[in-house]
Amino acid sequence: MKVTGYELFNVKPRSVFLKIETDEGITGWGEPGLEYKPATSIAAVDEMMDHVMGRDPMQIERHWQRMMKGGFYRGGAVLNSAVSGIDQALWDITGKKLGVPVYQLLGGPVRDRIKVYGHVGGSGERNKFGKYPVKADISEILDRVRQQMAAGLQVIKFCPTDALAHIDTPTELKNIVSRVEAVRNEVGDDIGIALDFHGRFSLAMSRKVFPLLEEFNLLFIEEPVLPEYTSHFGLVARSTSTPIATGERLFSRGEYKDLLRSGIAVAQPDVSHAGGISEMRRIASMAETYDVSMAPHCAIGPIALAASLQIDFATPNFLIQEQILGTGDPGEVLADLVDYSDLKPKDGYIELMKKPGLGIDVDEKAMRAAAVKFNDARQPEWVQKDGSYAEW
Repeated sequence: MKVTGYELFNVKPRSVFLKIETDEGITGWGEPGLEYKPATSIAAVDEMMDHVMGRDPMQIERHWQRMMKGGFYRGGAVLNSAVSGIDQALWDITGKKLGVPVYQLLGGPVRDRIKVYGHVGGSGERNKFGKYPVKADISEILDRVRQQMAAGLQVIKFCPTDALAHIDTPTELKNIVSRVEAVRNEVGDDIGIALDFHGRFSLAMSRKVFPLLEEFNLLFIEEPVLPEYTSHFGLVARSTSTPIATGERLFSRGEYKDLLRSGIAVAQPDVSHAGGISEMRRIASMAETYDVSMAPHCAIGPIALAASLQIDFATPNFLIQEQILGTGDPGEVLADLVDYSDLKPKDGYIELMKKPGLGIDVDEKAMRAAAVKFNDARQPEWVQKDGSYAEW
């Protein structure tokens, strides 16, 4: 079997999908896009596919090594995302050729179902693409919490902060705590709560706030500080008993090496950015040696979710899976591109998938209809009161 062609689909608001074709008529799908950089992602895939065209798609590791190491300059968000999507598609082809789900090729399932969590937005979400963040409306957050609970989800995640100063006011600290308290009072103690801070905290601000949140028994606090401060994560982890999760903006085992020693509880690599199924599987194994759980990041489309689930089923130290399908834009739009009936949570869990490859059927007609030549979606840009840049 040989790779004979490929096709890329640029889909709003922030997705790129890849189809790889073979001379046996077997096709594989992946998500190689870096959010808000679709044109750059597409160019990177075009270059990386030179390593795969005309070759046996089942030699996945050989292709991975060639793509990752075949250039003098290696790694980074763009190149790793391109490799990630290609890698997913090659695993999809291999599973379909052999007639088994990808998790079977990873050693078989270690669990029968995958626990997932749902997003309920949070501070600034109503004005995500505006210049200035809007103060959180707790009533809106609680409405979305009720919607997710009505759908049967047992864990929800939200962001309780607005744009933050390096060291913010006591009022803002109290606002953060009050929002978390309101959600905990709404859901009770049987529902898990995770908080995602998008790197908005400084190291100083995180250590100031997190002890105040311990009484709410959170599942984890996600990405409290920016990834460039990985070497200092021990300061954050030691400041609180609440589990710390991070890693969606790290792209290889090498970048996880020091982080796993810092005391974090949960690693969050993204299968569409961290080297695909091949590298994410290795990150999970490395994390297990440090007693660190896996909660893969997945805030894009259904193909990335399907790839994540294949790893989750075969990963002993898996904790919970992020997903956005059915949670509003962009999830509702992207869900129409595949038959994702097997990916719908039931009582907060996704049951073991049985179809070969990644386990999904792509609606190519819908994919082509959704694809656009130019995608002008851009990352939000926020500013502080003094006009300086603010993390969103």
